[in-house]
Amino acid sequence: MVRVRHLLALAGTFVALASVPAFADSTIKIGFPIPLSGPAALYGVPILKGAEMAVADLNAKGGVLGRKLELLSRDSKASADEAVRLARELIIKDNVDFLVGTLTSAEAPAVSTIAKENKIVFIAPSAKTSSLTAPANLHPYVFRFASNTTTEGQAGAIIMSKWKDVKRIATIAPDYAYGRDAVAAFVAEIKKLRPDVQIVDQQWPKLGEPDFTAFITAQMSKQPDAVFCDEYGGDFVTFAKQATPLGYFKAIHNRLADGGEVGALEVTQPLGDTFPFGIWSNAYDPVIWPNHEPPGHKAWVEKMQTALHSKYGSGWAVQGYSAILALAAGIEKAHSTNSDKVSKALVGLTFDTPAGKRSFNANHDADTGEFWGEMVKEAAYPFAIIKDPTYYNPKPEMN
Repeated sequence: MVRVRHLLALAGTFVALASVPAFADSTIKIGFPIPLSGPAALYGVPILKGAEMAVADLNAKGGVLGRKLELLSRDSKASADEAVRLARELIIKDNVDFLVGTLTSAEAPAVSTIAKENKIVFIAPSAKTSSLTAPANLHPYVFRFASNTTTEGQAGAIIMSKWKDVKRIATIAPDYAYGRDAVAAFVAEIKKLRPDVQIVDQQWPKLGEPDFTAFITAQMSKQPDAVFCDEYGGDFVTFAKQATPLGYFKAIHNRLADGGEVGALEVTQPLGDTFPFGIWSNAYDPVIWPNHEPPGHKAWVEKMQTALHSKYGSGWAVQGYSAILALAAGIEKAHSTNSDKVSKALVGLTFDTPAGKRSFNANHDADTGEFWGEMVKEAAYPFAIIKDPTYYNPKPEMN
């Protein structure tokens, strides 16, 4: 009889244990494909560092829903094919719960397709092509925490429209979705704001182009008054180093607007005194604010500098950090790691970031804008900084 009772007690224990969710003590896995090598790594590495900061901060507070977060990063090499391969591997082999990451506007749409097929939430922290969340491509699982090419092109046009002596405009941008979409948005907006201007030349180097000489000389031969440029990251560093000795910037009196965040420290520091001072550009986080620094921003910068072991910090870490915060807020709101529930929770969600509160709209885009300004030389810094960062919001009607 005693033995029977003992067996019954053990059986009851097994039943009780079986009723505890198997995942109670497991981590929430986040797959993170991002370029960690090649020219695009100039932005990819700090985005990942920001994501790692967010994971560490959240885990220090007990994680999300009582579970720790685990980041599984992989080098996508800025290749859409490699990003797709990694996304599949992270889902099938590593059993990740969510995907965050990719950098380029070639990678993100490709990974979005994988997210849709596998019904897993995917947040892109940097890809700008408007087509990513266009009605034809939008699905429940894709979200973007970044500006978009419409915002970028319009911002460049608004800035350039104020250069009254400019009549002949050229463009140069990488030959894929990001460059094509941003230039199209710029051209449409500048023609609306300044119907008197003429587009005299358009150049389309490939992403990762090692020699811009032919593109530079071809454009100079058309004698533009100003240029809308969307070269970014390591490509802009290469472009600027090759264009300066050819007299490119001098020929246009430095009237160039670049929407590829070349106002970020990742670009200004490598170029140092060779940066083409006087051009206009943008950054998600200027880091150095001569005036009007947002409340609480200084604390973020100090924390970031410590985490990155960097004297000045990063203009891109905020994107990885904020994307993870957004995902965590969605999981908390859904009180679940089920992607269908998290997806619904993310739509309309407002969440905190180091740059202020952000929200996902019905099109799954966060209301993330860009800080633009003239790039100038200040004695206190051995690199260019944005003179007076001005925020351009992501609304088509911005002015």
